[in-house]
Amino acid sequence: MYLKELTINGFKSFARKGELEFTTPITAIVGPNGSGKSNVAEAFRFVLGEQSIKSMRGKRGEDLIFNGSESISRSNRASVTISLLNPLRNGTRVFPLDFDEITVERVVNRDGTNEYSINGSKTRLKDVQELLAAANIGSTGHHIISQGEADRILSASPRERREMIEDALGLKVFQYKKAESERKLKKTLENIDQVESLRREVAPHLKFLERQIKKIERALALQEELKVVYAEYLKREDTVIAFHHDRLTKARHSPVKRQKELEEALAVAKEKLKVQEQDDTSDALVELEEKMSVARRERHEISRIVGQLEGQVLFLERQINEKQKRREAEEETPIPRSEFKKVMEQSERSISQALANGDIKILSRAITDVMRSLKVLLTHTFKNDDADGLKNLEHELAELKKKKAHTEKDTEKLQDEEGKLAEEYNELKRKVESESTESREAEREVFSLMNEQREVEQTIDGFDRELIMLERDRQEFKDELQEAVSLLGRGAGMYFEYEVVDTEGKKLPPEELVNENRSVQHGRRRELERMKIRLEELGIGSNDDVLKEYKEVKGRDEFLMHELSDLTLSVEKLEALIQELTNDLNEQFILGIEKIGSEFSKFFVLMFGGGSAELLRIKPKVSKKNEEDLENIDIDEVVEEEPEEGIEIDVKLPNKRVRGLDMLSGGERALTSIALIFAMSQVNPPLFVILDETDAALDEANSRRYGDMISALAEKSQLILITHNRETMGRAGVLYGVTMAGDGISKLLSVKFDEAVAVAK
Repeated sequence: MYLKELTINGFKSFARKGELEFTTPITAIVGPNGSGKSNVAEAFRFVLGEQSIKSMRGKRGEDLIFNGSESISRSNRASVTISLLNPLRNGTRVFPLDFDEITVERVVNRDGTNEYSINGSKTRLKDVQELLAAANIGSTGHHIISQGEADRILSASPRERREMIEDALGLKVFQYKKAESERKLKKTLENIDQVESLRREVAPHLKFLERQIKKIERALALQEELKVVYAEYLKREDTVIAFHHDRLTKARHSPVKRQKELEEALAVAKEKLKVQEQDDTSDALVELEEKMSVARRERHEISRIVGQLEGQVLFLERQINEKQKRREAEEETPIPRSEFKKVMEQSERSISQALANGDIKILSRAITDVMRSLKVLLTHTFKNDDADGLKNLEHELAELKKKKAHTEKDTEKLQDEEGKLAEEYNELKRKVESESTESREAEREVFSLMNEQREVEQTIDGFDRELIMLERDRQEFKDELQEAVSLLGRGAGMYFEYEVVDTEGKKLPPEELVNENRSVQHGRRRELERMKIRLEELGIGSNDDVLKEYKEVKGRDEFLMHELSDLTLSVEKLEALIQELTNDLNEQFILGIEKIGSEFSKFFVLMFGGGSAELLRIKPKVSKKNEEDLENIDIDEVVEEEPEEGIEIDVKLPNKRVRGLDMLSGGERALTSIALIFAMSQVNPPLFVILDETDAALDEANSRRYGDMISALAEKSQLILITHNRETMGRAGVLYGVTMAGDGISKLLSVKFDEAVAVAK
């Protein structure tokens, strides 16, 4: 026994609380017409989750609530509670809950709202349906046959008949799981569309950032390459400059020391010459010495100025060459502002059209055109700026060259004057040397010291000129180092630790670095300039913001891609699950329909004393549209759907040529429907079956057959019979009587046949 009790309160004609206990396999409910017997069957439908108010003889939810009478006011709510026992069957509970008894309650309020609860806990209709479906109690009501619906299974469509049979076979659990999987699949496909849409939105910006990142990567790679080239260049240059500076400083030390000694010796010689008798030659010698000293100092100063001017000229020439190379490296052709305005207007129209049509490709192309136009205009502006700067540098170079030429003329004049003084000096020297008197000994000593002093000064001048050129190289080295710092940052300092090696990887000694031809180093300088130009073209600004934005956008795209992968995997799993459920559903349905068909044939022969009956699986034919409708259909929108399989009933009465359900009389239809209902109950017996006056159309002979079938069916399922038939009543163990007085309220009376028989005896 599974069905324990049914409690009705405020439902239809049951204004007061009424309880029906089901303690025997067969329980009969009797009473006069209009007393409310069928309301008991409808109470079962209601509590088991029936959603069709029409099937419970109502139009709205409030029609199910007691509406009052002359003596009792109407109720505001109606509730029906069913108690079910939940024993173990083969080690498993009948219902998927760990309770010995399960109570399901449904309440409908006057405003039409419904409340569901299981064992006192509020829940959803879906939970109630899944709980009952586990015990083969479905919403199609195959186990509840109300008055006038005995042949509902006969008059139903093949598809509806299939649903009723699936319900009877206990396949509702598979259907719920399949429906839930299909709902999840639909939601997952919608999520996939949303994720793909988000990825499409991110894609153009991500592609733009990827191009920027590639450009940054090329710039970084070029920076790394430039670090190595710069390190070798600076290391070689620093080594050469330091070596020659040390060499010249050391070499200059001895002449400078000798120059000081000569100056002291010359001063002593001049004093000695003054002590001796003075003559014209001595005076001329002193005067000549002073003029030559002044000439040497002026020439030395002019040489220093010329060296500085040469360094400035070379520096300006290098800057001019760099700017000219940058201008030659530009590939874009400047466009007039009128043409730029025309391109911008056309791009604006393209962007507006793309936004209106939602076309990403046109929008991306339009934005690219705008960016290109801006780049060309900016290039044109920068070229004008470079041209102005180049003109200024060329003007400054021209001025320096003029100043240098003027200074060189002064140098030539000084050289001419120094040459004349040298001739006078030589003439005076020959005159003194031709005289051999002691009075000329001091003069000869002065001449000798002056001659050596001039040679020493020339040597020192040579060293000074080399030092000036070396200082110019040092200044260029410092400028290059400063530029390296601006381009490479701290990486420019790596040249301190850099070691120059040969092709075999061996460190080169400083001597080889110093002895290298300077043209090779100049070649490295030119290569550096080319690399710096390429680096400037790629851009060497702060790229942190671009890298940060790229990481964010890339991370979002990867997240979306991961989500898309997970969703795609979910779709595959759901499709596989749906296919598996469909296969299981079809397999069990085919096996079940064969069993039901076999039982149906037996019951049919038993009810009619012969004949035949069978269940046929058919696929409904899809009606073809007329040619006019087909012409208006887009062939791409046509989706071929396989028609769902249904169930058809084929019967043949004994001793008659009647074949098919349409030819049966009312009584024959009743017997046929009863045979099919009982067959369904035999194959997969439900916990209980409710029959509401299904025997009303039977005569006395068929009533006995009906009673025998009920007794056999009661061995597998509890039966609740609403009947007027005496034969049927006699099969029941408990008899409930439903009466209604003048107040319009249904009341329950009960009789147990075993107790009644005992009392009668």
